[in-house]
Amino acid sequence: MGSRNRSPLDCYLLTLFLTGIPGLEYTQKWLAGPLCMMYTVALGGNTMILLAVWGESSLHAPMYYFLSLLSFSDVAMSLATFPTVIRTFCLSARAIAFDACLTQMFLIHSFSMMESGILLAMSFDRYVAICNPLRYASVLTNQVIAGMGLAVTARSFITLFPLPFLIKRLPICRSNVLSHSYCLHPDMMKLACADITVNSIYGMYVLVSTFGLDLLFIILSYVLILRSVLLIASHEERLKALNTCVSHICAVLIFYIPMIGVSTVHRFGKHAPRYVHVLMSNIYLFVPPVLNPIIYSAKTKEIRRSIVRMFHRLRM
Repeated sequence: MGSRNRSPLDCYLLTLFLTGIPGLEYTQKWLAGPLCMMYTVALGGNTMILLAVWGESSLHAPMYYFLSLLSFSDVAMSLATFPTVIRTFCLSARAIAFDACLTQMFLIHSFSMMESGILLAMSFDRYVAICNPLRYASVLTNQVIAGMGLAVTARSFITLFPLPFLIKRLPICRSNVLSHSYCLHPDMMKLACADITVNSIYGMYVLVSTFGLDLLFIILSYVLILRSVLLIASHEERLKALNTCVSHICAVLIFYIPMIGVSTVHRFGKHAPRYVHVLMSNIYLFVPPVLNPIIYSAKTKEIRRSIVRMFHRLRM
């Protein structure tokens, strides 16, 4: 436990301790298998999608470019969390240096925000494809897609750049034990024995101005898509148009529902059992990277065909 006489300079050299599942510390090694399997699916599935889009000329289209960006963010998120989660659950190695924790915190939040921006870009892709199909190729050019990808990446890193410095200015005195097997901003700022109002306000600002606006525009795009689809006379054409959005809708739901849940629990569920916090945070970080490649592979026959051809070439 930390001392109340610790100076801010000491915080830079502080060792923090990660936590697995409260109450299951002695049995959580049994989770090593399922966790490794989830990481294997996340890394392997998303890597296959990246290779399929890169190696198949027929997939060099806007929708698949955005899908490859989504897979990249999922791979990056998995790599950012993998070392500490596996060490905590499998090796019971809970210690992590303060600066390493800051770096992981920054990467997790940055790639999470990047994924939100990519999902927004994908909703714009679906809007143009359904509401203005004749201009699809002229609107979503390679230059526009590259610009959108660069803007999403720059927004993530620029917006979250102050977070490590806002944490570093705080004296970590209350405790040096985190609530999860990885580092999150809401978790780290609660260790401080100083006023965390600035951190809390900036965290809420980031949440509303990025994730909140992204979700609002995604909903708006689907309102416009639904209005356009309802104007189509043929029932089969309506279903065909909506079917192209199913994978994206699933990706949006499995990303935003856990994110809203974990934000709500962190801010308003102070009296909730600790395992609720841990469960919500693990779902938020682990489920989207695992399910996204499964959903897109199952719903997109072009991706399935490309992956099958890729494995066939490897066997030859």
